[in-house]
Amino acid sequence: MATQLAALLVLADGRFPAGGHAHSGGVEAAVRAGRVHDAATLGAFCQGRLHTAGLTAAGLAAAAAAGCDPLELDTAADARTPSPALRATARRLGRQLLRAARAAWPAPELDALAAARPRGAHQPVVLGLAARAAGLGPAEAAYAAGYESVSGPATAAVRLLSLDPFEATAALAHLAPEVDRVAERAAAAGQQARYQGTDALPAAAGPLLDITAEQHAAWPVRLFAS
Repeated sequence: MATQLAALLVLADGRFPAGGHAHSGGVEAAVRAGRVHDAATLGAFCQGRLHTAGLTAAGLAAAAAAGCDPLELDTAADARTPSPALRATARRLGRQLLRAARAAWPAPELDALAAARPRGAHQPVVLGLAARAAGLGPAEAAYAAGYESVSGPATAAVRLLSLDPFEATAALAHLAPEVDRVAERAAAAGQQARYQGTDALPAAAGPLLDITAEQHAAWPVRLFAS
């Protein structure tokens, strides 16, 4: 299957209608707690998220793009997401992403996943399967997942803090080499999962993200859904 790199730009574009604009990736709770209050603390937050939730998501996406069973990967994603609020969020985002992917790159694999998981599969699994349908491989899927894990919080922080968008973009640019390394590690794990099963995939944890996700879900008023 030839790699269609332009499809990666479409999939990673913030305008792709996958619903991510409504979610902060945990940064809204971090802003309220005072842990994120400027560009430097945003960069530190994104770095931590990249190496935990981002690495795990990138591994799942890479495995789906490599041809692993998406239903097995969905179960593995559940096991790697201890927070009920984050599991619900991942499935909502997965459902929306699947709708967009089926419109952009119709494929039997996407239809089968939609039928098997009518309430939504985990977003990274759908992302990897969408990448596969678009002619992309595990490395590209891992890059999309890794980048998304930091770009969403950075965009949300601009709105939450009235942060200078140039500073937020600079924080992302400084993380670019680390996104490269995370994507490479995740892509290798995704390939291994084809032969060794889902235990070969990263299971990095971010306990504070889990705790604050549960707190955030209980807020009566919030700007972002998660």
